[in-house]
Amino acid sequence: MTKQEIQDEIASLKSDYIRIQSDLEKLDAAGGNVENAEKQLARMEDELKDLKKQLAQAEN
Repeated sequence: MTKQEIQDEIASLKSDYIRIQSDLEKLDAAGGNVENAEKQLARMEDELKDLKKQLAQAEN
């Protein structure tokens, strides 16, 4: 992946993360099941960490 592709993927993930976090807050307020959303956020956090490592390597 090129540096630009990695940056684009990071931006996309951040956008999705914010959307899911908002949905999670709404679910929690309504007393809904938040377990799946929490798992999805955790998975996205791991993916962001990996992408940031890739970006750091691409910049060197």
